[in-house]
Amino acid sequence: MDRRRTEKNDETSAQGRPTLKTLAFMTGLGVTTVSRALKDAPEIGAETRRRVQLVAKQIGYRPNRAGVRLRTGKTNVISLVLNTEHELMSFVSDIIYGVTSVIADTPYHLIVTPYSRSQDPMDPVRYLVETGSADGIIISRTQPDDARARYLLERGIPFATHGRTDMGLVHPYHDFDNYAFANEAARYLAGMGRRRLALLAPPVGLTYHGHTVNGFADALSEVGVSEVPFNTVTIDQSIEQIRTRTAQLMRRNDRPDGIVSSAAASTLAIVAGIEDAGLELGRDVDVVSKQSSEFLHLFRRELFVVNESFRLAGSELARSVLGWIGGAAPGSLQSLSKPSGVLPYRG
Repeated sequence: MDRRRTEKNDETSAQGRPTLKTLAFMTGLGVTTVSRALKDAPEIGAETRRRVQLVAKQIGYRPNRAGVRLRTGKTNVISLVLNTEHELMSFVSDIIYGVTSVIADTPYHLIVTPYSRSQDPMDPVRYLVETGSADGIIISRTQPDDARARYLLERGIPFATHGRTDMGLVHPYHDFDNYAFANEAARYLAGMGRRRLALLAPPVGLTYHGHTVNGFADALSEVGVSEVPFNTVTIDQSIEQIRTRTAQLMRRNDRPDGIVSSAAASTLAIVAGIEDAGLELGRDVDVVSKQSSEFLHLFRRELFVVNESFRLAGSELARSVLGWIGGAAPGSLQSLSKPSGVLPYRG
């Protein structure tokens, strides 16, 4: 009875919007046959399924979401939960691109669930779960002991984290190897003869802060160079705060001659601060930075960069969530991308 009701709802959706009746008329098939062909029902022949799905794509048919949810209990929604005050637009656009590139040929579509600094990060996650608004959830700014991940695991909600946790619990994630990035960047600067290195790190409390700091510290110990503390700001601070603090740091007698930066936007501020102090990038100090879009070499060719792909992160996170929804073991849905090495843009 419920299935007949939801199919009827789909037949009579808003005027001007293609419906099951539209598809039935255009293909010469019955409404029930069209409905089952769209769901890849095995009793419908492969050629019929292909023809119905092709026509549906050509005319822009979309199933009635309320009907789908009533019939299957699914929303066909993946939600990407983002802190809109901390995530830069390049991160947002690239990770959305990555997610949508994976779900484009599936019944799923993406909604972005934003929250702000004034909110508890748990609020949007609780809302999605309590209202049943999504079949799967992607979260970022992951913490070592992340209450959101624990909450979702306890409720059996498919999800993936951008970044790892350290809770001893198994869940899907995609992460960039920030330990390797910071370690290799520091070694690279030491190999260039730089002996006093500073690190502009991610904010304390996020998992990749620890990975970055540990990779940097281990490299310094192994290659025998010293650290100049640069811990009064993080990449979450404003451009002006980072610029001012860099200029202050570079005016000291024991200033660093090499800097590792964890974000491209922060690197712009670091370079401005270096130049405010009357110093020259590439002569007085070298900088190795992560970037997600290949623009730093256009800003200053003296910079050394390592690429981190947020598009790759988005696609891997989408695959992880869809895999869990499809029944794969969460432990099999984990991925870690490695830095490709320090890339000089000097020619």
